[in-house]
Amino acid sequence: MNEELDYAEMLEIPVSTVNVVKKKSIFKKRPFFSPSKPQQQETPAAQDELKDLVVDSVNERVGAYTYTEDLSEPAQPEKKSKFFAKDKGSKIILTELIAVCVLAAAIFLTNIFMPNSAINTFIGSLTGTTKAEPEPTYNEITLSPVVSDKSDAVVNVSESGVLSFTAKGSVYPICAGKVASVTKENDTYTVEIAHTSTFTSVITGLTDVYSAQGTSVQGNIPFAYSNGEGEVRVSMYDNGTLLNCYTLSGVVPVWNS
Repeated sequence: MNEELDYAEMLEIPVSTVNVVKKKSIFKKRPFFSPSKPQQQETPAAQDELKDLVVDSVNERVGAYTYTEDLSEPAQPEKKSKFFAKDKGSKIILTELIAVCVLAAAIFLTNIFMPNSAINTFIGSLTGTTKAEPEPTYNEITLSPVVSDKSDAVVNVSESGVLSFTAKGSVYPICAGKVASVTKENDTYTVEIAHTSTFTSVITGLTDVYSAQGTSVQGNIPFAYSNGEGEVRVSMYDNGTLLNCYTLSGVVPVWNS
């Protein structure tokens, strides 16, 4: 009994019952009572009372406690409906598809009715398909004087259409363009200016040139200089053909109407 109680105390397990076994002594004692008097046996009630005392004693030392175990099933996490997720994704895809269709329809309509609209220009710039604006013809370009309006130079035009003057001062291009070539011969320069892909001008007899090949020029900004010792000549060409379809209004060339 002591071994079982010691084991219960070691595990700190409360006990509810115990078996009580009364061992007989190895050495037989002589009874103090009279042989003629029969020996009384221990009653079951006394044994039960002894068991209860032993159990109470053990539980007081161990400390009675109650162990409960929750045997209920753990709550399962709520699963979202796969159908709901798929349905939400389908709505997003459908919305994007509708937006793309609307944009495509808008681009198609603007291409038909407004080919020069801002959206077509923007998309064309991204795709590199922007249509270049058509070049003006030579007679649609406003010409500028080749000398300053304050200059005392006398400008003449020949029957073949060549402008000429002899004077000291700055020389101006007849209109905006880009310097196509600069050549030097006998201490004077010849400059060719491209105004469009077909319309060009050639100026000869220049003493100094301020603009190099590939430089853009403007009609109101001088690009060269003449020291007045030689004649400056200005010729205009369209596809290589010398033009003579203009007259002078003072020093300003004007196309014939």
